[in-house]
Amino acid sequence: MSVNGHRMSVEAELRGALRRELPAAVELRRELHALPQVSGQEGPTLDRVLGALPAGTAERVAGTGAVVRVGGPGPAVAVRGELDALPITERTGVPWAAVNGAMHACGHDVHLAAVTALARAVAGVTPEHETPLVAVLQPREETFPSGALDVVASGALERHHVRAMIGAHVQPVLREGVVACTPGPVNASSDEFRVSVQGAEGHAAYPHLTRDPVFAMAQVIVAAQQLASRAADPMVPTVVTFGTVNAGTTPNAIPGEAVARGTLRTMSESWRERLHHRFAQVVQDTARACGCVAEVEILPGEPILVNDPALAVRAAERLREQGWTVNEELRSCGADDFARYGDVAPSLMMFVGVDTAAGLHSPEFLPDDASVGAVAEALLAGYLAASPSTSGMMSSSSRTSASSRNT
Repeated sequence: MSVNGHRMSVEAELRGALRRELPAAVELRRELHALPQVSGQEGPTLDRVLGALPAGTAERVAGTGAVVRVGGPGPAVAVRGELDALPITERTGVPWAAVNGAMHACGHDVHLAAVTALARAVAGVTPEHETPLVAVLQPREETFPSGALDVVASGALERHHVRAMIGAHVQPVLREGVVACTPGPVNASSDEFRVSVQGAEGHAAYPHLTRDPVFAMAQVIVAAQQLASRAADPMVPTVVTFGTVNAGTTPNAIPGEAVARGTLRTMSESWRERLHHRFAQVVQDTARACGCVAEVEILPGEPILVNDPALAVRAAERLREQGWTVNEELRSCGADDFARYGDVAPSLMMFVGVDTAAGLHSPEFLPDDASVGAVAEALLAGYLAASPSTSGMMSSSSRTSASSRNT
């Protein structure tokens, strides 16, 4: 059989096997959705997914996570499923809604079910000499420090000779039937800040005898927005968001301190460092102009998520062959610790359109059951794009991904 004929035969067999696995995967999705576990407490979810996966070499990592290898020796392709849920009380009203105060409001139940279906399909049809698959069951995607950081630090991906890392995430901003497979940077870096403005407290009726940190913080918030509009290159996405502001305990007193927390995000690694410096400078100078003193702490978070260009192109080809509409332009200032895997191997994160009116992290977010198959097919396209027997993978892609971070 020709190389092209072999590729088509393997791909057709895998797609057929995946379709046969989907009914069980949908049932697994509902079961996981009904019993969510928040970050750091994913043990029951992990045990259930391990029970649904085919027999393979399992290795516990990152506390409540695991990697499971399906197939024979040699370089493998890894796919990720996130184990954790969010501390959100569900309001979907379905019979299998969660009732424990946690919720899979970001689609992780769908992702886990899709990873399981793909692993079972690969185990069922892929002969020993084909590319093994490693299912990465990752904890703590929703918190920092991230589970991906610990998975990478464990060395498990190197021990399993992972040649590429594939992810797919449901995305309600895309319509159903569309998969975003964008080369290069697709998610922003994400860093958290804490700003403390100290003034001099006093009676609310005598502001001239105080140094008002609430007023100063208000000016700080407004001034910091100019970093995006006037300090950043207009071609470089930049976000400065204050998420919490706290000060005082009574309406008739000016407090001595105001504290705010928020996030800084950008798509440029070189601007990221300068943004931190400029943010601290603006905050401190603005507070000083109001007669107050500001302290700034910045906690570095996730790096920019960069899709390997060659992987993205090959996966897009497979998706079109499967009948999907491919979007190659979607980027956002959302962040995902999947970015950490790009330091180990060429990586690809795709975004899968789903039919739901509610957005991510909403208590009413509920993709329909068809989303399990959609995510599984996207993961299959990535797996095939990264498999040497079906792609011609992969020479200088890893260097391309690493250098892209410095743009």
